[in-house]
Amino acid sequence: MKISEAAVKCGLSSDTIRFYDKSGMLPEISRGQDGHRHFTPKDVEWLTLLYWLRETGMSLSAMRRFTRLAKQGDDGLAERRQILLEHREELMRQRKALDRCDEVLAIKIASYAATEKDEG
Repeated sequence: MKISEAAVKCGLSSDTIRFYDKSGMLPEISRGQDGHRHFTPKDVEWLTLLYWLRETGMSLSAMRRFTRLAKQGDDGLAERRQILLEHREELMRQRKALDRCDEVLAIKIASYAATEKDEG
């Protein structure tokens, strides 16, 4: 499939896919006789993973490290797993912080509603 189709399927823009490719974060992408990249479903699966890693706040340097390890195959598996575990722990910390923020906002919203009711 063409880059535009891969972009739609994985959620990344074509420019971002090109950036990831130039940054070495993609597997070897085949090119047709026309010189254009041709993406396989497996390539799109990898792009989708990169989309979610970035969407959840993983730094580009961590993504590059993860990619380098993935290119090593099973040799880098334990370290890739550790990267994902650490990232997941960070997401859980962020989730707890957001939940606390939501609680504070709910209390403030309720106090405004009570004040408006008393004034009305």
